[in-house]
Amino acid sequence: MTGNIKKIQTGIQNSGVADATTAVIEDDSSWIKSKKYWYLTSMILPGIPIVSAYLSLETGSGLWLWAMFVVLYALLPLFDHISGLDAANPSEELMAELKCDRYYVYVLYSAAIMHWIALIYMGYVVSIGGFSWFNILGAGLSIGISNGLGLVARHELGHKVQVFFAKLVLACSGNCHFFIEHNKGHHKDVATPKDPATSGFGESICKFVKREVPGAFRRAWELESARLYRVGKSEWSLSNEIIQPALITVTAYMIIIAFFGPVMIPFLALGAAYGWWQLTCANYIEHYGLMRERDEIGRYERCQARHSWNSYNKISNLVLLHLQRHSDHHVPRRPYQMLRDYPEVAVLPSGYPWMFTVAMVFSAWFSSMNPMVTEWEEGDMSIVNIDPDVKDEMMKRYHKPKVATAA
Repeated sequence: MTGNIKKIQTGIQNSGVADATTAVIEDDSSWIKSKKYWYLTSMILPGIPIVSAYLSLETGSGLWLWAMFVVLYALLPLFDHISGLDAANPSEELMAELKCDRYYVYVLYSAAIMHWIALIYMGYVVSIGGFSWFNILGAGLSIGISNGLGLVARHELGHKVQVFFAKLVLACSGNCHFFIEHNKGHHKDVATPKDPATSGFGESICKFVKREVPGAFRRAWELESARLYRVGKSEWSLSNEIIQPALITVTAYMIIIAFFGPVMIPFLALGAAYGWWQLTCANYIEHYGLMRERDEIGRYERCQARHSWNSYNKISNLVLLHLQRHSDHHVPRRPYQMLRDYPEVAVLPSGYPWMFTVAMVFSAWFSSMNPMVTEWEEGDMSIVNIDPDVKDEMMKRYHKPKVATAA
């Protein structure tokens, strides 16, 4: 990395590598303290399927079951555009105050419970509503989005000591390996070709998911098996922290099917699958093309702030509990209420909801992000994490390293 400092834009963003020189807000205590209550908007996400399911029963229109789909891919990007950016950082004194406040953990507990309420209530409505298969599809996708965005709560809970609640929310979509894989695998190998949860430059999201899903599960199982072996236990014992949430999933799903009928089988399967897809979308955009450098003996440098894509869009950062301040999550992994922005990081054109949409349109993603990656690395593709299958093509097209000029 050349070490040139690139500042985030605090105005209108038209590129992920900002060229504005507007100063980053270092401290805005009143706004940061008010976020304490704005973080409750994170419960809007699991709340939407509950409200939309109720409205579908009251009105007789199954189109309400598509509401979550519309919110994620249309309304949240629009609100992000309108609300602007949030680059406010807490002072050291305020960070100490934020760290000690248990309120922020209770928000996570509440979100974990809300995701289960949403799943069960939506399932109940689908079972008695007599809706068309088109609208049941909408219900499955909507609850899948809710399940997937539950990663925000499980992401935070799994990094702390609230492991039971992390497993509980993981079980909503059967993504039972996540906190093992994320904590012990992704954080260790992030922004390297070794990490199945880091996307390569020129790699489409469809190609990525075929590598990421089995690779992440395999790594999690190997890590957990090794841990159990060290303490003299079988990998198939109930001490396996992948099996534990899996049992919750199987038990809960069997109960739901028993009470609500066989229509729950496609509903739950779709909700789980689309929940996994939401995690894939997040993994895909968070480190696209970025790579840690290696020293003379081949060891990767420690993860730095420059190895994550960030977003400072206000609304999506509130509802996603600052997940988009991703550099500070990896360096040094603070709780969500304390995450800070960095002036020298790569910045996405918009928040995660819109970038999820862009990622699914391959041509739009590549035309937007590939120039940003090459600009971020100043044309030196030798330090970019490139998909091996297209490396020669990408090197020919983009490798144009800048030549340093004498002072």
